[in-house]
Amino acid sequence: MELNESFESKINRSDYKILIVDDVVSNVLLLKILLTNEKFQVCTANNGKACIEVAKKDKPDLILLDVMMPELNGFDTAVILKGDPETQDIPIIFLTALNNPSDLVKGFQSGGNDFLTKPFNKEELVMRVMHQIQLVAAKRIIERQNEELRRTISNRDKMYSVIAHDLRSPMASIRMVLNLAVNVVSPETVGPEIFELLDKANRESEETHDLLDNLLKWTKSQTGRLNVVYQDFDLDEVVPGVVDIFMMIAEMKKIDLKYLPSDEKITVHADNDMVKTILRNLISNAIKFTPEGKGIEVFYKRDGDFVRICVRDHGVGIAADRVSTIFHKGETTYGTGGEEGSGLGLQLCQDFARKNGGDAYVESVEGEGSIFSFTIPLKK
Repeated sequence: MELNESFESKINRSDYKILIVDDVVSNVLLLKILLTNEKFQVCTANNGKACIEVAKKDKPDLILLDVMMPELNGFDTAVILKGDPETQDIPIIFLTALNNPSDLVKGFQSGGNDFLTKPFNKEELVMRVMHQIQLVAAKRIIERQNEELRRTISNRDKMYSVIAHDLRSPMASIRMVLNLAVNVVSPETVGPEIFELLDKANRESEETHDLLDNLLKWTKSQTGRLNVVYQDFDLDEVVPGVVDIFMMIAEMKKIDLKYLPSDEKITVHADNDMVKTILRNLISNAIKFTPEGKGIEVFYKRDGDFVRICVRDHGVGIAADRVSTIFHKGETTYGTGGEEGSGLGLQLCQDFARKNGGDAYVESVEGEGSIFSFTIPLKK
């Protein structure tokens, strides 16, 4: 009760317009005086046809509608109002001397929100009117908040897209230069300290480029601008190529990265680029969380109507309380070499896997390693 009173006290009644509809002039005048004294705006009509015209023209927030009127009664008028997109959301309180159950049922079926039985007193009138006005006010607040939320999300997605798109190209150039520098120099030629700085800058440029790439794809996915392009392709023509990209990075960290080919040819029906993106993220994460001297295996196998593509590492593993939320927490994590992760990559993996009709999974034992996998449909 206190909550309703508090909300009611915040409502400025002069902001709300009430349409009074009755064919008896004295009833209209009485209601007009009562509601005007309560600080509401008031407009009037003396029959059903006029009610419909005024409702479209003045856009009232509430209609007090008499039931017993000639030509077009209140119930029929309500049906017309509720059938018109311009007036269908305006709440209606029926004014009636009828009080048997069948009339009440017919009124609610016609689109009425409440009844006010004649003769009525001022207190009941104000109470029922305020109840509907509170609902209207609450709906306006929700609609306004939803619009603000939509704008905030839209602006956020635009910002993410601009950041990712505009930074991606120069970051790719920086990455290429650093890759080249690390490959052509050695600790002997530039000194161990400079070489270590170049190596660190090279690894961080790789991670930043991957993050920007993920950010751009995730933003497009969330805003519906990234479509799934299904095609049939053999996994042995795709997976080895993705693994090869990470061979040099794994070797620099002294990790044994292996591709374990399948004994059979497996053809899938999925988006080639999305599959590569998922696999790149899973292998990159595995390298981050695998210590020197350990191994990573990439393989795939049939799983019912799907194929399961797996990346198995023998690294630090994941705490049991984090396994169930690993794909949607989005928290910052740190690899064995101090590499920083945003958590966005795993969210993207699950999103892309589900867009292709599959899903993403993890099995892990802390201190022993993890198997991250995802499923995609087999070619039918």
